[in-house]
Amino acid sequence: MFQIIQILRRTPRPVTADAIAVELETSKRSVYRDVATLIGQRVPIRGEAGIGYMLDGGFDMPPLMLTPDEIEVAMLGAQWVSRQGDPVLARAAADLMAKIEASVPEDLRPVVQRPASVAPPRLRAVEDAIDMVALRTAIHAGRKITLLYRDEQGRETERTVWPVLIAYFENARTLAAWCEMRGDFRHFRTDRVVRADFMGERYPERPVALRMRWRKSIQSQ
Repeated sequence: MFQIIQILRRTPRPVTADAIAVELETSKRSVYRDVATLIGQRVPIRGEAGIGYMLDGGFDMPPLMLTPDEIEVAMLGAQWVSRQGDPVLARAAADLMAKIEASVPEDLRPVVQRPASVAPPRLRAVEDAIDMVALRTAIHAGRKITLLYRDEQGRETERTVWPVLIAYFENARTLAAWCEMRGDFRHFRTDRVVRADFMGERYPERPVALRMRWRKSIQSQ
């Protein structure tokens, strides 16, 4: 039943009993029975025949115990961020790994201490010329940024952008943004930013809609 809740939590779309049964390698009858039990225990699951089940927003429950594979995934991702992320995220990743190691039961401790997967080493240090914490805040808040940017030929331009997201690569970090000057999406390496002014002005679009437009532009290239 915990697994059913987890399946419903990770998607905003209805999930059919067939799909749940396939993932859990059980029968639809078992899924129907367990969902009915969960509903009887006041878990806010909604469902319609032929459409599927959904978990209402706002539902909370105690954290589920991580499986060995989930621990491996969390540690691998945290390792990568600790090596490739900016200093603030790197510290957060190190804290996360320490919390995981402290919280898992003794029999799962070897999965943390001796993982089967290891993130690659960082190729070279990259100095960000922009406040990465302020940049992430602007992305979440949907606020404009004015950049003085130097390209690979050394030419400087000033432009106002609508930040979309930060891409973390092995040897650089890149800001994806809508550029008002170009009237299109552009990508800016954070180590080539000469100056950044974080504006209080929100751009006239929801951040989620802007991100969807960016993804479509990438897919069409």
